[in-house]
Amino acid sequence: MSVEFSTMILLIMVLAAVSTLQFYKGRKLNLLLMQHYLRSIEAVVKPKDKDYVWLGGYVGFRAYYKLEDKDILKFEYTLTLLPRQSILYFPISLLINRHDKLYVVVRPTFDIKREVHFLQKGYFRMKPRIEREIELLKGEEEINGVKFEVLYEKSRDVEAVKEFISGFSKVKNVKHVALVPKTNVIYVFFKPEPESIEDDVRNIIRFVKRMANR
Repeated sequence: MSVEFSTMILLIMVLAAVSTLQFYKGRKLNLLLMQHYLRSIEAVVKPKDKDYVWLGGYVGFRAYYKLEDKDILKFEYTLTLLPRQSILYFPISLLINRHDKLYVVVRPTFDIKREVHFLQKGYFRMKPRIEREIELLKGEEEINGVKFEVLYEKSRDVEAVKEFISGFSKVKNVKHVALVPKTNVIYVFFKPEPESIEDDVRNIIRFVKRMANR
């Protein structure tokens, strides 16, 4: 057996051992993160009814909550995590997906009258499709040093959403906020962090309450 072949076999064995270790460590971390986010969000929204959809593997899950709240009919979210269990795919995912993601959809009991979108500038490789984009006014806003492309109907809604975004623990974590009359939803896409998830979800709930009283 040549020295080169022996070395190659040794490297394969080392890689296999490291991959196995990373799988168990990464899987445990993702499961702990899912458990933490689920418990933290439920502690804030206090759902009366719950439904979950597992996304497969250790990727994340979708949650559907019905609330006993005069302003909020349903609170839904999708959590997707980086593949920390895969030593080979994790670096690729960091380049493609960049971070863990939380997509929140709030279905209020009141009607959303006007459409508005805040999209963090420079974040999206492909900007989300906005059905009424051509009809909306366009502008740019800066919040705590973070720039957003803004699409809106009335400037009063821009100010309301600016105040909302400034209430997040880290403005740079907010990627897209939208109020959409057609589907009557308030949508928030942001990067979650374990230490601030409860405060950020409370901020979302406060914003919905303010919109209900406008």
